Amino acid sequence: MFNLFSAKRKPQQLFFHTDIHCHIVPGVDDGSPTVETSLELLERMHSWGFRRIIATPHMTQDTFENTPDILDPALQSLQDAAAGPFPDMEITRSCEHRIDDFFISQLEKGLILPFPGNFILVENSFVQEPWNLDQMLFDLHIKGYHPIMAHPERFRYYQANRERYKQLHNAGNLFQINLLSLSGYYGKSTKQQAEWLVNEGLVDFIGTDLHHHRHADSIEAYLSSRDYRRLAESGLKIGNDTTFPRD
Repeated sequence: MFNLFSAKRKPQQLFFHTDIHCHIVPGVDDGSPTVETSLELLERMHSWGFRRIIATPHMTQDTFENTPDILDPALQSLQDAAAGPFPDMEITRSCEHRIDDFFISQLEKGLILPFPGNFILVENSFVQEPWNLDQMLFDLHIKGYHPIMAHPERFRYYQANRERYKQLHNAGNLFQINLLSLSGYYGKSTKQQAEWLVNEGLVDFIGTDLHHHRHADSIEAYLSSRDYRRLAESGLKIGNDTTFPRD
């Protein structure tokens, strides 16, 4: 059993080098507000060992109705600014797609930019599971997409129904958990849920879900802990680098 407990250790770099979930595209969601802040966050990510970033700004009805004409210029501004200080980092984007009517409309219009290989990061509501979740995920599979469910450990309605995780995963849906969950940033119950998913072999990807410096502080503290050392030495196989190798 993979049991975690906290103790300070010498900081380590991550055992993977591709982040598939972060909010560093400036000024488009509740993540980084400016190019300057994004560069500061990139500096910290670089120090953790990241060399490829697939940024995932929110696409959410009413709050962040992002489209390519909003996201692509913002991404370009970041790429231009990062080219000098981080020449060895590849920065691209997809989105974190909330499963809602706006997502459905953008999908129908062909305005979705998936990950390489037609993988797509999708997010449940935090209030309750979408009533049509199974049908939506099935439809994505039929259309040729490979759904990655973002941070399923954070949804409290699954914490009392762990069999639901297995149902979703057995249906071919992939799971991405947050480093922030493992660090304890969201609280004890979410941390325990993330650890359980690791122990059950249900974790396919790990993402930072980095929005701001407070998140970065929590991740850096985690990288200095015995918790992280045990994770890194556990033999956990994730697809961050193998599924999305650098061009």
